[in-house]
Amino acid sequence: MVQTDQESRLQQERRCLGRVSLQMPPPHLSNMCPGCLVPCAHPCLVGTPQGAVVSAVSTQQTGVILHLLLSPSQLGKYISSIHTADRSDPTPTPQSFPASYGPTPGITPAQSLSQRQALGNRLALSLSSRQQLSQPHLGNGDMSVATVPSGRATASLSLRPGADNTSFELSEAALLRDVLFVFQGINGKIIKMSSTADRFLIDPKVGVPQSWRDLLGKLSELGWLHNKIRKFVDSKISDRALGLVGQSFCAALQHELTEYYRLVAVLDAQVQQDQDLGVSVGSGGGLTLRRLVVWSYEPLQRLKTLACLVDSCKGKKGGALASVVHSYMQTGDPSLRSLVKHTLNVVSQPIWEIMEQWIYEGDLEDNYQEYFVASDPTVKEDRLWHDKYSLRKSMIPAFITREQADKILLIGKTINFIRQVCQDRSPLKTKAVVKSGEAEEEGDLFTRDVDGSLQQVIDTAYRETSRILLDILHTKYKFMDHLKAMRRYLLLGQGDFIRHLMDLLEPDLNKPASTLYLHNLTGILETAIRATNAQFDDPDILKRIDVRLLEVSPGDCGWDVFSLDYHVDGPISTVFTPETKIQYLRVFNFLWRAKRMEYTLTEIWKDQMTIHKLLLKTVPELASLLHRCHTLSSEMVHFINQMQYYITFEVLECSWDELWKKVKESPDLDHVIASHQVFLDAIIQHCLLDDESRELLTQLRTIFDLIIKFQSAENTMYKKAEEEMNLRLRFLRRIQENTEKGKWGVTELDEEEENTRMEEFRDKFLSKTTSQLRVISQSYQDMVQNFLLMLNEHSDPSLRFLSFRLDFNGHYHQREPKLNRSLSVSYARTRQRSGKDP
Repeated sequence: MVQTDQESRLQQERRCLGRVSLQMPPPHLSNMCPGCLVPCAHPCLVGTPQGAVVSAVSTQQTGVILHLLLSPSQLGKYISSIHTADRSDPTPTPQSFPASYGPTPGITPAQSLSQRQALGNRLALSLSSRQQLSQPHLGNGDMSVATVPSGRATASLSLRPGADNTSFELSEAALLRDVLFVFQGINGKIIKMSSTADRFLIDPKVGVPQSWRDLLGKLSELGWLHNKIRKFVDSKISDRALGLVGQSFCAALQHELTEYYRLVAVLDAQVQQDQDLGVSVGSGGGLTLRRLVVWSYEPLQRLKTLACLVDSCKGKKGGALASVVHSYMQTGDPSLRSLVKHTLNVVSQPIWEIMEQWIYEGDLEDNYQEYFVASDPTVKEDRLWHDKYSLRKSMIPAFITREQADKILLIGKTINFIRQVCQDRSPLKTKAVVKSGEAEEEGDLFTRDVDGSLQQVIDTAYRETSRILLDILHTKYKFMDHLKAMRRYLLLGQGDFIRHLMDLLEPDLNKPASTLYLHNLTGILETAIRATNAQFDDPDILKRIDVRLLEVSPGDCGWDVFSLDYHVDGPISTVFTPETKIQYLRVFNFLWRAKRMEYTLTEIWKDQMTIHKLLLKTVPELASLLHRCHTLSSEMVHFINQMQYYITFEVLECSWDELWKKVKESPDLDHVIASHQVFLDAIIQHCLLDDESRELLTQLRTIFDLIIKFQSAENTMYKKAEEEMNLRLRFLRRIQENTEKGKWGVTELDEEEENTRMEEFRDKFLSKTTSQLRVISQSYQDMVQNFLLMLNEHSDPSLRFLSFRLDFNGHYHQREPKLNRSLSVSYARTRQRSGKDP
């Protein structure tokens, strides 16, 4: 088929339309057409006027530009399709745009080029047979445009009723040209920006019909929204204080504005093409204001969303800014959701990069304090785990839960602890382990975590780093051995060592505290270690055991100030902190005092078993006094034995068993520290060392003091009774010696002196000692009764049950009516319902 000259010229024009501009400058003529790259006589529209925005279209996009020659309905479908494509990137990106705005994810450049060329070929073929189609006439009713929520961007054009010229002086084509300038925020010839009213206004002297004024009011909102976004981007793009996340947000806005400029260029090309082909605006074949309102609806909603983001993100940075963007994901509009998702992907990229360095290398590169992990460089290595790193709660993004943030903090902290405190520089394989189980792209983890990919990355890194750290603590630093050493020596678990140490220390500890010397006590400690099973412990553990003397108060003896100490350093000091060492010291002093009571009563019992029989043969007057001593000591032995059983088995052993299981099952160092702290807290609570049991502890110490006082009184009695026994034995031996010599055994004078001395012993010493023991016995029983009453009213069930064991036969219940109150199950439940028990 032979083509006519007119058809040939029309096809040449379609190939030459390679660039479009927003104004009509004099065309530049060239022998080589940049659109079709062949010599031609058609003038190509090249060059860009200053102040105008041009969309540069490459040769592969010629098919898209040829689409401008289609019917307006087909053009509307094309423009709408620019923003409704179901892709993570909301709009396609021309190849001539900067590299920061990359191609659509999932489509290779070759595929994109092939699609555009196919589209251009189909459109070019359709144009050759295209007929002029009449377009459906749009009614005169107002077009409904979605409004912006309160406090967000608002409509930008306000009409001036009563003063407007509504005559037909201007053509619709002229208004269309002005509207395209307004779309870019540029003043046109008729519509201009009012600085006082902050909106676009139509010149009232120009004749514009009212229906057109209404349409222009809707269209000019695009320009006002554009200016709002453009102003924010221009003012913040170079602001370093905004941080990397803020800069990414500005880049995302700039990307959307660039795509918006591309749409404006397409519309401008349509208007220009209509003029070149002589298509009348009202003839039904060209672009009209009403069609422009319909086609600009989608861009209007996108700009409204971006303007809302701009308003909401002012003053925000880092994770707080990302949280604001993420909040706009809760929308049912797929196109707007795609827009926000693309923006969030760009905004969250710096957060992911910082997080990636943190969980893989332990490096925290946060120059603008916008990450949710904060570091304090002034903290020393011994407090690295506890104080150096913390969470900025205000910077935790909304798409990261608090649990995930805690794990992320723990991962990087663990890596730094391994490097700096454990001095282990071996390479970690955390990244390789995480990458092997990663299911999707990293940049999309924050916004599309349907299958838990982000959680999987965090959990994998958390488990791997924690496993490495616990292995180092258990193998290289023997943490479990140190923990058992604390139990054996500071919590008196090594029975033979403690008993032998008390035997060796007794002479020195009975002296005043001011006469003790640390080097003497240290030598005794080493002797006790070598003589007991403690000698078989690890030498590194034995050299850490030391003697510590507390601050001396007036009247203190050696028992009151003596204490054992265990030195820790390196990584294990993270668990055994100075605070926990103080808690161990408090528990040791309590256990040491209770152990001393047991030791003292054992010595009293031994004296009673050996001395009582000797004294009764010679000094029978001591029978009632010795019986009172035996009865009182038996009560004390029962009390101390029950207390020791409670402390040793119900408190220490049960708590230790729970601690050992928890430490074995702990997934990270934080759980080890927490389990150890729970262990100490339980011991302090059940050993009456907490604030709630302060009165109970005071009462118990008073009972301990009475036991020491009883020992002192009994020792004084034994000393005086032994003197009396020796005097009587001497008198009897003298009688026997005189009898053997054939003399009288004793004279009347000697007998009178002996009787006088014995009477003085009975009247003074025995009566005084009996009164003293009676006072001690009564005081002891009163203190025990008060102690039992306090136990009954305590909130701890184990302490309430202790009162049953201390008074198993009801001895104290008979003396104190208040102790008759039953603590049965029903009574305990009544107390719980009344709120007195937890």
